[in-house]
Amino acid sequence: MSVRQFTYAFAKDKGLIVLTDRPVLTVGVRDGAHAMALIEARRALGRAYALEAMDKAVFERELAQAFSQSPMGETDVEAAMASRGGLESLIEDIPEAADLLGAADDAPVIRLINGLIHEAVKRRASDIHVDPFEDKLSIRYRIDGDLVEVLTPPRKLAAPLVSRIKVMARLDIAERRLPQDGRISLQAGGRSIDVRVAILPTRFGERVALRLLDTQNALLSLEQLGMDTDTYQRFDQVLQQPNGVILVTGPVGSGKTTTLYSSISRLNTGNVNIMTLEDPVEYGLPGISQTQMDAKVGLTFGRALRNILRQDFNIVMVGEIRDLETAEAAFEFASTGRLAFSTLHTNSAAGAITRLRDMGVETYMMASTLRAVMAQRLVRKLCDVCKTPITAMPVHYDALNMAQGPEATLYEPVGCMACGNSGFHGRIAIYELLVVDPAIRSLLHANATEDEIDQAAFAAHHRLIENARRHVFAGETSVAEVLRVCRKEARDGGL
Repeated sequence: MSVRQFTYAFAKDKGLIVLTDRPVLTVGVRDGAHAMALIEARRALGRAYALEAMDKAVFERELAQAFSQSPMGETDVEAAMASRGGLESLIEDIPEAADLLGAADDAPVIRLINGLIHEAVKRRASDIHVDPFEDKLSIRYRIDGDLVEVLTPPRKLAAPLVSRIKVMARLDIAERRLPQDGRISLQAGGRSIDVRVAILPTRFGERVALRLLDTQNALLSLEQLGMDTDTYQRFDQVLQQPNGVILVTGPVGSGKTTTLYSSISRLNTGNVNIMTLEDPVEYGLPGISQTQMDAKVGLTFGRALRNILRQDFNIVMVGEIRDLETAEAAFEFASTGRLAFSTLHTNSAAGAITRLRDMGVETYMMASTLRAVMAQRLVRKLCDVCKTPITAMPVHYDALNMAQGPEATLYEPVGCMACGNSGFHGRIAIYELLVVDPAIRSLLHANATEDEIDQAAFAAHHRLIENARRHVFAGETSVAEVLRVCRKEARDGGL
């Protein structure tokens, strides 16, 4: 039976919802709904209807099911954008209304949101940012690490846009004073996309950040990460250790989680028990137990780690070491003969040791339990269509802290239709690996400085900047891009 649904605002406020899967026109009525609402529903539907009583829990479930699904398919969105001129054309369909969820038809704003997500997936965006300002609404994509503004609709669209996103993520549309987090699951181009929703109140309205999580991009094998041969072989040997702590460091968005997922997937042979503690869980990993932290009920990394020994896990991945409690719990877990993975936010591999010391982790614990620290960055890859060759000059060698070698050809970005005029398409990971061998262990016992540990660890192996150089001379990225991502390392860590 085809019948028009109430608007979300009416359904939630009045406690009424059209049950479209019934043989006759039926309205679900939440416990406590006012009788006057039934008269309003009769007028809105234009005909008589049957009633079905529901307790609050059942009603909320039906409400979420009815309004979290989008009525616009991907093909419809793509066709509409192609025939009418892109994302801008979708704004034209939106009527003048204070809140589209209170209007008779909310399809235009749904179409706009679907179009934004569809275009973001098409352009390989990792995030969508919706920022309200005094006189406009800014919608930007994060592509290859950089923000690109794609739409600047009138600010009046902020309320309906945010409200509809809240509905899709099953959040409270009435709450506008506190941050909220949620998720949306959808299909795009035959792929499963998880959209992580974060809403934050600001001066001019609510700001929305949508993180697009593509499972296909997360489940990379260790060989697909692009490590240089030396780093890959040494890291593979570290993964064969039966116990200890393995850390991955780097700034936000440097691919640390992908490296951790690839590592534990390599170890997921079926005869070991693996668990992840994450905040939040980003991707589903087959055959691995995953637990999401919830600080509101006291479920923190440290507390979860201290209580999983009875679960008989062999390997645990902790999303991030943020404090001494988590650090100590991870090292204590590893000291019982198990393997622990985690991340830290530091600039270099040796810097992770300094950070752990500053947190208060005992030196003897690090020396006996820490197995390796991997530092990594992501640099943008030059567009193969438009990159232009140049001859390497002394200034390029100086920038990379290198002695000038034989004449070489480098490449610089230009910009074309294929790369969205950015000059780049995709990203490359670069790594440095500090393995805690007997020499490093002795330095830890001796409370050596970060520089002393760094010099010993990379006397015979490459640092970040040195691994980045091979991509520069292979024509995969530019000198300027390497300096942007590894500026400190380029200045202090040259040959």
